[in-house]
Amino acid sequence: MTATDPQGAQGPPDLLMVDDDEAFCAVMSRALSRRGYRVCSAGDVAGAMALARERRPQYVLVDLHIGRESGLELVAGLRAELPLARIVVLTGYASIATAVEAVKLGATHYLAKPADADSVLAAFERGEGDAELEEPLERPSVRRLEWEYLQMVLDQCGGNVSAAARQLNMHRRTLQRKLAKRPVKR
Repeated sequence: MTATDPQGAQGPPDLLMVDDDEAFCAVMSRALSRRGYRVCSAGDVAGAMALARERRPQYVLVDLHIGRESGLELVAGLRAELPLARIVVLTGYASIATAVEAVKLGATHYLAKPADADSVLAAFERGEGDAELEEPLERPSVRRLEWEYLQMVLDQCGGNVSAAARQLNMHRRTLQRKLAKRPVKR
């Protein structure tokens, strides 16, 4: 896949990567640079917005959780600042609720980690949904649905575990234990 610029500018397109994981940024940056992109990265929301204003990137890769900050809030700010940019949200904690919110706020696509450079670039190129996509044959497990619901409530509480526990009518430590577990696959 070659780098294509949606705005028709000359030269390699700019790509802004926003993630607080420095090792991931270094690896993904090298992979995307080899594929013809000029990559810059930020580890927080303020740095990302400053780079967005300065560099005007055509592509943006945003982690859902940037330290204690929300990638969803950043997506909304980036969409206002860069109306033509292709924005992909990447997360290790994928849930249906956050995927829907990311797209509503202006993300082009949403990917779950681990993701490689090719899947990120494919997500940037996708402009529309896929009507041919088949519905999964297996329904998600109750454990998976519970995990997604907990993530949705936590997101609605701005990442505040105590507030989410109160909304869920459970003890804060119980919620912390549930959140510390890896998401179940199905």
